[in-house]
Amino acid sequence: MHPNVWHPFTSIKSSLDPVKVTSGDGIMLTIEDGREVIDCISSWWVNIHGHSHPEISKAISDQAQKLEHVIFSNFTHQPAEDVAEVLADLLPGDLNRVFFSDNGSTAVEVALKVAIQYWQNRGEKRQKFIAFEGAYHGDTFGAMSAGSRTIFSDVFSNHLFDVDFVDYPSTWEGDKSVGDKEDAVIEKIEQLLTDSPDQYAGIILEPLIQGAGGMNMCREEFLQKLHWVNRQYDTLLIFDEVMTGFGRTGEFFACKKAQVQPDIICLAKGLTGGFLPLSVTVCSDRIYETFNSDDPLKTFWHGHSYTANPLGCAAAVASLKILKNSEKRIQSLESVHRDKMSRFEKYNDVKNIRFKGTIVAFDLETDQADGYLNPVSNTIKKHCVDYGLLIRPLGNTIYLMLPYCATDEELETVYSQLEKLLLDKLSIS
Repeated sequence: MHPNVWHPFTSIKSSLDPVKVTSGDGIMLTIEDGREVIDCISSWWVNIHGHSHPEISKAISDQAQKLEHVIFSNFTHQPAEDVAEVLADLLPGDLNRVFFSDNGSTAVEVALKVAIQYWQNRGEKRQKFIAFEGAYHGDTFGAMSAGSRTIFSDVFSNHLFDVDFVDYPSTWEGDKSVGDKEDAVIEKIEQLLTDSPDQYAGIILEPLIQGAGGMNMCREEFLQKLHWVNRQYDTLLIFDEVMTGFGRTGEFFACKKAQVQPDIICLAKGLTGGFLPLSVTVCSDRIYETFNSDDPLKTFWHGHSYTANPLGCAAAVASLKILKNSEKRIQSLESVHRDKMSRFEKYNDVKNIRFKGTIVAFDLETDQADGYLNPVSNTIKKHCVDYGLLIRPLGNTIYLMLPYCATDEELETVYSQLEKLLLDKLSIS
């Protein structure tokens, strides 16, 4: 452990020594001792095209020689306008108004503030949100408030605003009760909105996949039911697609896969292909127009020093171009994962196998409580590099989220080595 570096999400006293990475190329990372490991999680779910992609590298280099940064209040530049135009074209309906920020947490923070102020600009005081158990929306205070109360936010619980939580209708292969779970959640949301119709500014969720909460997955049908409720009860629907955006669900966006349009969408992570921090919050024209006023109180007083940074925007333009050219591969990856994952079906300790687009996840049966603090995670993190893999389980949940450039042969290596790791170090049966 370096004496000057404080690592995130790390229990300092009991942490493992960090693995020092010296370079990356495609799906491979080279560590300090010269070994290569396959990045099975796209770093922090950001490197959707693999590491050191030459087209994104060149776009950043070219932009750096022209304009590296400029204030984005009362100024603009071509890369930002290009990003906004491409996103507006890719997103459904009238999701046309793009607000830039720096990361997923701030994208969510912007969405929550926009939602509250939207109602205030209309002369209504709606300040409460409906969110989902198991949700993780980031680590700023608004994002923490909208997230499930966990070890991540417990210390700050007295400082979080009140949110009404409902269950997330998680499902998996062979789940016969999924329809009943969905209906129960919808009924609960309808009851909340019926009892307090003028209280809720919006409903926020991670559509189709809850990431840090354990790769919990729901069906497209649930999002369609939720969208119907949102429209019937006149509240805002906010999709946090920080992780699910840019192809992860098998479509460019989860909302397109489910054929629904949220009122606000939050995007980050894969936006620049993992090269630079950049995020956006995109809202509908209807919402934007309530801020279009000479009244200073209707202005959205929010911004960041690096808002719409030209280098990040140049990376995003290049990444979005590559994404469009990867559409067929993105759509084919779920069937590849299903084929490779079949070898794990024989193990009793492997449960709740689930697939969504480019992501596969399953839970390990252990003698400890399920969840993020399950110690099996440390066992896998300690040994995975010896098997040529970078894997970071969410407690007893193991997931694979590789860059889209991974070949079928490389995926076969991942699954083969993962099976060996679990058999050798956990003695799964």
